[in-house]
Amino acid sequence: MWGIIPAAGEGTRIQPLAFSKELLPVGGTKDGGKEQPRAVSEYIMDRLVLGGATKICIVISPRKTDILTYYRSQFSTAALAYTVQPLPSGLCDALFRATHLVHPAEPVLIGLPDTIWFPIDGLATLATDQFSFLLFPVEQPERFDAVVTDEQDRVLRIDVKKAQPSSHWIWGAMKMPGRVYHELHQLWLARGRSDEYLGSLVNTWISAGGRAYGVKRGKSYYDVGTLTGYREAMQILGEKAVRR
Repeated sequence: MWGIIPAAGEGTRIQPLAFSKELLPVGGTKDGGKEQPRAVSEYIMDRLVLGGATKICIVISPRKTDILTYYRSQFSTAALAYTVQPLPSGLCDALFRATHLVHPAEPVLIGLPDTIWFPIDGLATLATDQFSFLLFPVEQPERFDAVVTDEQDRVLRIDVKKAQPSSHWIWGAMKMPGRVYHELHQLWLARGRSDEYLGSLVNTWISAGGRAYGVKRGKSYYDVGTLTGYREAMQILGEKAVRR
């Protein structure tokens, strides 16, 4: 199973930094009894591995060689691959940089590198044979992609950064069959690569008969790409460390 992490963004919301925002230290871990800081992207790497990923592709920009130096070829039990997004051309363009790696028969997990969410095994609860979004309740859904579902959890539409979204549940990660990943890629190409946000592309795919589900099993979600989210994540991780 492949995991894909789009890590080519400029990180303008939390700059200036002297390194890639995906390596921002958040919380810590103990290695051989010695405590050391953790890069924020390690949290989504953990969650992809717990979700079943045995291979992870990190999409980077040409300037983000420090990510390659930091992670090298392995994370936990997952082998790592890298691909480059030459220019900052949106989330869809970044995600589809891995199409040459993914076989249509292989499931795909997708997570964002500057987010921390709970429960950590949320992706493992999603079905492998359907396109599923792991949803989280947030207080300001207008800042994200809010997912509107019916009573059977089927996705009706995604409100992409809409001022007054019809749902307070946002997607934080997703799982899909490889064939769906390739269907979305072909649709994106057919639309002239015009979709910057994944939500707008998925809306078109659903309108054409595609079926996706929103699974409301997420408990908490922190966008560490902003200073507010960074502070919240540091606080919650500190509280969890104290409780342990």
